[in-house]
Amino acid sequence: MRIAQVCPRYPPYIGGVETHVAEISGRLARAGHDVTVISTDPAGKYPRDEVIDGVRVLRFPAFAPGDAYYLSPSLSNFVKKSQGFDIVHAHGYHAFPALLATASSARKFVFTPHYHGKGHTPLRNLLLKPYKVAGSRVFRRADSVICVSEFEKGLVCRDFGCDGKVKVIPNGVIKSEFAGLKTVRASKVILYVGRLEQYKGVQYAIRALGELPDYRLQIIGKGPYKEALVKEAADAGVSERVEFHSGLTREELLKCYASAEVTVMLSKFEAYGITVAEALTAGVPTIVANGSALSEFVDGGLCRSVDLPVSPEMLADMIRKAERMPYMKEILDWDDVVRRLLTVYQEG
Repeated sequence: MRIAQVCPRYPPYIGGVETHVAEISGRLARAGHDVTVISTDPAGKYPRDEVIDGVRVLRFPAFAPGDAYYLSPSLSNFVKKSQGFDIVHAHGYHAFPALLATASSARKFVFTPHYHGKGHTPLRNLLLKPYKVAGSRVFRRADSVICVSEFEKGLVCRDFGCDGKVKVIPNGVIKSEFAGLKTVRASKVILYVGRLEQYKGVQYAIRALGELPDYRLQIIGKGPYKEALVKEAADAGVSERVEFHSGLTREELLKCYASAEVTVMLSKFEAYGITVAEALTAGVPTIVANGSALSEFVDGGLCRSVDLPVSPEMLADMIRKAERMPYMKEILDWDDVVRRLLTVYQEG
């Protein structure tokens, strides 16, 4: 099949949607399909046309204030003129490329919204209301809607009324990466991996450090909230025990999982939570916030949850009590994800 994946950004940009699209695209290409990624590059940092892992990657200029929206007239024109795709699979309700992809003449249009129902900032949340008039068109155009969690499916069906189209295919991990991963803990490390945004809740972990004098916090990622987190650590008097890292290789990230005492993801809005799935696959005790798809990881053992806002004392107590034990829920391998995806592509 000739398959187009349309998304706001693609690696080397980092993020959950970027990871999702890269993992499925490479596997589809290795399975013999002709895969093109149609994306944007608002900073103009990467080649406009290149092949990565057997996938043709096209990047178009875009207007993306605050790393959001990704409005690209040139991407829109390309999609309108493109012929011959059997499948167009659009990703991300919260940005314009999926809406622009509805102009495609492909035989089948599939949509993965990665929808969490709210904007990351008060302004973005406000803008979601008028955008819904246009954004609803993506759901109407879609032959199939794929959600990455039951939580996301509930939001989508509530807000867009497309119950009969929706299937749930969770994200995955590369299980072979974790098969031989050995725990190496020289000190007590709390680990956070993800974008640095206020809604992600990293500030709660910084505040808890005051109650945990023998712990360090490793924060891996980048984003607009870093400066505020640095100030938070300084104000709390724990700067010497907070480390910021970005641009790690995959091998370096796996070593961080192996050395962590516990991971935290105290985010308000998540349609899935790839780094949580990775931490649990690595056997790391994990604490997540209630109120989003993160709750679906909770098994009462290796993965436990907390309501937000959480006090430093309560979070510190949970961190102290975290312990390694078998994880009781299923996490898919990306190979399994692609097999399920191909079934959706071939329907009808």
